[in-house]
Amino acid sequence: MGFEHELIIPDEGFPFKLFRFEGKDGHYVREKHWHRSIEIFAVFEGTMTFFINEEKYPLRPGEFILLNSNEIHSIVSPYPNHTIVLQIPVNVFQNDCTQDGMIWFTHRPRSQDRKIMELLENMYQDIQAKEKGYEWKVQSDFFMVIYLLVTKYRKQEVLPEEIRQYRKMNRLSMITGYIRDHYTKDLSLETVAEVFGYSPSYLSRMFQKYARINYKTFLQDVRVEYGFQELANTDHTIGEIAMKHGFPNQKAFTREFRKKYGLLPSEYRKRQKSAKD
Repeated sequence: MGFEHELIIPDEGFPFKLFRFEGKDGHYVREKHWHRSIEIFAVFEGTMTFFINEEKYPLRPGEFILLNSNEIHSIVSPYPNHTIVLQIPVNVFQNDCTQDGMIWFTHRPRSQDRKIMELLENMYQDIQAKEKGYEWKVQSDFFMVIYLLVTKYRKQEVLPEEIRQYRKMNRLSMITGYIRDHYTKDLSLETVAEVFGYSPSYLSRMFQKYARINYKTFLQDVRVEYGFQELANTDHTIGEIAMKHGFPNQKAFTREFRKKYGLLPSEYRKRQKSAKD
């Protein structure tokens, strides 16, 4: 199983993304993946377990986990839960980052944990309610979270291995970000290698070594993910979606969709329609 680079897009009008965890109903497993943003999972009800660099971090109500930029992690959430997720683009911390653009936070509990939980809950509730002037209140709470992270949770001494891993994943993140920006084009391994000044063989080895997935599979995964989003949110035909997202035809999209999600696009549409009826 390969690692997946996740693209984080901030909420409109805010320098962050805040939402209820998609695995709230349980029976949820997310394989190893990474992203450049800082991420906080705050559990208010239920439980879940994180694995970060093979180390296990179980979470109970009132606890949260801080995930660093480019830190490979996986999630197991077998039971229903109420969890709020805050994703913060790393450029929010640009004045506090090292020369490599790195800032590192501890996963260990602090005395300020309860305050962080309170701020996240307030932000979520205020965004849901959208009362007059709520944007100012939400941003005020957000910047208090940032203040606490930088002053109370930041690691002052980062291990050499953590720095090396960050640099490796940051370099790969730049490449995968480029792929996501251009995934609808005829994006060959040779084309991307030339953009970043690598030989095709070196870029291929980079994907295999760091992401543990080959280049072509990664590109197809990106395409089918975007196709899935359009399938879920529009009435466009499966053939139209396939062509829009870089597949040569509907058959190719259907094959990759089934491989990734375990059912045909048409079956997914039927289930979605039944759920709404």
